[in-house]
Amino acid sequence: MLHEFLTANRAELIERCVLKVARRPAPAQTHGQFEHGIPQFLDQLIKTLRMERMADPEHSLEVSGPPGGGPLPSEMGTTAARHGVELLAQGFTVDQVVHDYGDLCQAITELAFERAAPLQVEEFRTLNRCLDNAIGRAVSGFAGERDRLESERGARALDERLALLARELRGLVHTANVALSAIKAGNVGLSGATGAVLDRSLIGLRHVIDRSLADVRVAAGTPPRRELISLPELIGELQAVAALEARARGCRLVAGAAGIGLAVQGDRELLTAAIGNLLHNAFTFTEHASEVSLAVCSREDRVLIEVADHCGGLPYGDAESLLASAQGETDTSGLAICRRAVESNDGFLRARDVPGTGCVFTIDLPRHSF
Repeated sequence: MLHEFLTANRAELIERCVLKVARRPAPAQTHGQFEHGIPQFLDQLIKTLRMERMADPEHSLEVSGPPGGGPLPSEMGTTAARHGVELLAQGFTVDQVVHDYGDLCQAITELAFERAAPLQVEEFRTLNRCLDNAIGRAVSGFAGERDRLESERGARALDERLALLARELRGLVHTANVALSAIKAGNVGLSGATGAVLDRSLIGLRHVIDRSLADVRVAAGTPPRRELISLPELIGELQAVAALEARARGCRLVAGAAGIGLAVQGDRELLTAAIGNLLHNAFTFTEHASEVSLAVCSREDRVLIEVADHCGGLPYGDAESLLASAQGETDTSGLAICRRAVESNDGFLRARDVPGTGCVFTIDLPRHSF
């Protein structure tokens, strides 16, 4: 009988499963993997097979569950679900969850063949039913726990980003209020240093709001609102606002005129946010009294929008690594948002270092053909 064969060869079967796992690429926690998974399943399978030999075999379903699983709990389903959760915690994949039970089935059939054990068809049907139920519950437990952890990570990341946004906004609003109060008291004028502080605070607020709105749209996967964008018009609007920020930062903006008729098809809001973010970063890092340039040119069927600063160049000389290291909530420069905004407009964001001079960021977009 199968339950007697399994009981007599329990240790051998577990050892064979361990060896099968060792031959596959997997994390090194093999002992923890088998402590609660396959051994418990094997014991529950033996218990099920024994109960099926008793006067009321239906009670075996309380241990192993009915064919096809079902909503009612069972001992095997509960431990299998816990096993799936444990494998996730140990760094295994969902494939490993399935392989665990497949390894045991293979080990049983191989050993039974080697020992010429007389096994009945009905017993193999029970084995397959138990394997099916255990795999289903283990995978469900694995997936449910993975979804829960991802949801928690997402919630924590969102909380951190909201906290950072709140700190930025409070700081800028507070500074603007202090400067405005001093100006209203009549002690200082709008054209002095206090007026410049107010300008920088309001410009900072605009940048944070634009960046945050673009971030929300990109993260939510909102489809781009495509329209025909005249680049001379867009660059003119950006130049007017950026010139104020340049003055507040103590540097100069040099903007070249876009060619007449030059246009792209894209989302105006996201593209404006991307260019505005690059200009803001350039004004932030460029050396005092230096210049930031904004240039637009076309090459065949592409349009290139370049923002260059005079930050002195990067210590490690690799501007592209700035884009590679800009990741989500850890990105304080907004380059991750900028890159995704450009990509949503079917474009590319590139960066290069000019040693001893500064950095150049290029937005590469498809040119619209009239």
